[in-house]
Amino acid sequence: MKLLSFRLRIALLSAALAGTTLVGFGAVSWFQIYNAKISRLDAELLNHLMRATPNLPPRGELPENQGKESRPSRWQFYEDSLSDAFGTNTKTPIALLVLDANGNILYQSNSLPADVEVNRLLLKRLQLIPLPPLPQREPPPPSNRNVGPPFLRPRPPKFVTEKTAKAAWRIGATKFPNAQVAIAVNLQAVDQEMVTIRNIFLVSIPGSLLLVAIGAWLVSGGALRPIHQLTGVIQQVTVKGLDQRIPIGTTDVEFVELIQVFNLMLERLERSFTQASRFSGDAAHELKTPLTILQGEIERTLQQVDPGSEVQQRLSNLLDEVRRLSGIMRKLLLLSLADAGKMSLYLVEVDMSELLMEMLEDVEMLAPHLTVQTDFTDGLRLQGDRDLLIQVLQNLFSNAIKYNLANGWIKIRTHQTQTNLHVTIANASKDIPVRDAYGARERERIFDRFYRGDPARTRKIEGIGLGLSLAREIARAHHGDLTLDSTVFGQTAFTLTLPIKEVGGERREKVRP
Repeated sequence: MKLLSFRLRIALLSAALAGTTLVGFGAVSWFQIYNAKISRLDAELLNHLMRATPNLPPRGELPENQGKESRPSRWQFYEDSLSDAFGTNTKTPIALLVLDANGNILYQSNSLPADVEVNRLLLKRLQLIPLPPLPQREPPPPSNRNVGPPFLRPRPPKFVTEKTAKAAWRIGATKFPNAQVAIAVNLQAVDQEMVTIRNIFLVSIPGSLLLVAIGAWLVSGGALRPIHQLTGVIQQVTVKGLDQRIPIGTTDVEFVELIQVFNLMLERLERSFTQASRFSGDAAHELKTPLTILQGEIERTLQQVDPGSEVQQRLSNLLDEVRRLSGIMRKLLLLSLADAGKMSLYLVEVDMSELLMEMLEDVEMLAPHLTVQTDFTDGLRLQGDRDLLIQVLQNLFSNAIKYNLANGWIKIRTHQTQTNLHVTIANASKDIPVRDAYGARERERIFDRFYRGDPARTRKIEGIGLGLSLAREIARAHHGDLTLDSTVFGQTAFTLTLPIKEVGGERREKVRP
């Protein structure tokens, strides 16, 4: 399952929410601006349509009685005034069409490249507008004679947007009693302005979303700072870090309860671990003296009985068990000291090459049937506790012998860097299974205390399962480590890593249980 950062999700959700809001706001704003521009254009068109009245024939005068030279010049002047008023140019022209009451053309624009199509739209629009209704007026008094025809109010202009093959036009048209007037304004200038506004939105909205995402990332980081502090403390919770607590003074209210619960949990863990460590240490100390006395008494009694007797055999068995119990006690005491961080090291210069040669002599005596291969040089020196390092090597070589195959082999090789010394001890063996009989990961549990793997495989092999755990604690007390290598089929290899420089910077008194 792919995990996604909670902080990243907050930033993405904030950006998505802000993006939806900004896109909606941008779309509404764009349409509002467009409608406002069209409304302003319609208001100007209405104003100029009403100003067309002075150019119309006088009421009651027929168009055919007008001078044929003066009228076109008036409409030409009127069209020029429209161009000045709308600020148009050759790219955004206007079109004008004027008809008389009978539908005859009084004037039409003829300077447009597509004036035929535009004039067709103007004519179509005028045809859709009905004539002004006759006013309902009472009969005039008898004294008023020679009254002209009744005055007809013009129809309210209608404004529509029509498109030709090359442009869009805003058309306004109305009918007067004696004439019909239609004006079309090219919307290219408005469209260009709206394209500019759209481009501004297309640039500003992503930029705003980026700022929102960055702001949400920073704000969520500040809000989640107590969680990071909690995580940092949890990562440092070891046997030496149970005394750590998270301060609550500057923490947000929402995290106070969580931090309080975690601090209480650390307090309970520290108390429980202290009690367990004290119990194991106290038990080891209490058992040390009785076991020493018991071992001494058995050894003295063993010297007094007849050689080869049944009593001597029983006493020998008892002495072996007491010695085994004493070894368990010593290991438990060392582990309790390691858990409490009080394992003292007596630092001296240790020649690891010499220690490895001593271990090889023991292997030749204990397992002469095994083939031993070595790859290390003389003069491998470091600062460490000689007795504890001997105990580590003894445990590793003991395991290499106990868990080896018949007529198997043991390989020892070393690798030295500027800061560390690596000692690898490998032996022929059965593969360590990935999981044991109970489904647990055996390779990960091999350093657990009292863990011996599959009982069916190890029931005839001596040991209690404390050796590897103690060896790793000794290596870590030297600021090193002991690891199980991922080796090839048919072998098991452990690597002991130790720093070459002096551990702790000073010698400390030798303390042994």
